[in-house]
Amino acid sequence: MANKVDIEQVRQLVNTHLDELSPQLRTVNKTIHDNPELAYKEFLAHDTITTFLEKLGFDVKRKTWGLDTSFEATIGSGGRQVVVCCEYDALPDIGHGCGHNLIATSSIAAFLGAAHAISKLDVPGRLRILGTPAEEGGGGKAKLIDAGAFSPAEDIAASIMAHPISVNLINGTGNTGISGVAGFDLIASHKFRVEFRGVTAHAAGEPWNGVNALDAAVAAYNNVSLLRQQIRPDERIHGVIEVGGTVPNVITDYTRMNWYVRSPTSQRGELLVKRVKACMEAAGVATACEVNYIPAATYEHVISNPTLCKAYVEDMSKLGEKVETSLPVSFNASTDMGNVTHVVPGIHGGFGIQTGPNVALHSREFAAAAGTDEAHEVAMKSGKGMAMLALRVLLDDAIAESARADFDKRYQ
Repeated sequence: MANKVDIEQVRQLVNTHLDELSPQLRTVNKTIHDNPELAYKEFLAHDTITTFLEKLGFDVKRKTWGLDTSFEATIGSGGRQVVVCCEYDALPDIGHGCGHNLIATSSIAAFLGAAHAISKLDVPGRLRILGTPAEEGGGGKAKLIDAGAFSPAEDIAASIMAHPISVNLINGTGNTGISGVAGFDLIASHKFRVEFRGVTAHAAGEPWNGVNALDAAVAAYNNVSLLRQQIRPDERIHGVIEVGGTVPNVITDYTRMNWYVRSPTSQRGELLVKRVKACMEAAGVATACEVNYIPAATYEHVISNPTLCKAYVEDMSKLGEKVETSLPVSFNASTDMGNVTHVVPGIHGGFGIQTGPNVALHSREFAAAAGTDEAHEVAMKSGKGMAMLALRVLLDDAIAESARADFDKRYQ
């Protein structure tokens, strides 16, 4: 350990401080939950979090890295750095059906708990909380990476965050008492929109003069449905028609679809995208429509750092929580935190909240569960574990060096 700090003293400082701050963080949590905001429009969440941190004495930078709803605050100087990623966006129609209000809570708690110990014990290194908007389809972290928020990468020893999930998902049908997961290994998601352009005409009077872009979209959807028979069980393809025409008696001359193509690795996903785009091209040929693609940020697969996962499991066990290194069953979702784990050593944990049976992420039922006092307490406990993880990375050269070595082997 650097400068001979008693780790149990550190743990006591973190836990006591976060217990004191929990009521205030519950207010922040509830404000975000009750006022869901979509990607890049999280203005209330941004202002609520930054104002809260400022009142606690932190120098907060607002609207950072070219994004109006990003922010950051840093404590410490020199040495290695730990970045805590903070999400707070919601989903259309169903609000916080992914529980990002709890992610914000646990990330803020992790930052505040670790920052308290850093200031009290003169812990070396830097700790930064980074507001990362637009995880739900907007690729906020990809934009932050491009803007330099994770540069220089060699200075960042760890990037950490945790996501709420149903305890039923963690335990399956076995009821094994697992309360969380250290490495929430989500898969890659390649995203793009496709536009079909045709020619308008009167649908009854002279349909032969039209080129039907709606037919192209329908054909593309059906082509992908046929393709799904011949993809691997751990791959996913899903899309929607965002623009489908205006009125039935006008041949539709423009349609737009939004597609997600998911695979366990980014490399496999690229191969599957080629097959999906062949379905689009075939629809364009069949209907004589022009085809155009609008690319979006790819969500890379998560590379969980084994050293960081092991440390988080140990720290959560000190809080009486049984956290596994990985999920007992695969879960095919994606996150832009995956992009971060390709740039710096990272951990994307999962903490289990109580829900009804068969309640899935991205549902109104999960949104309701994410707003409870009980879910807040779980998020706070995860925040305590992440605070200790951050501090151990800063204090323990062996952990930091091992995490970097694991990161360097990530593509092997």
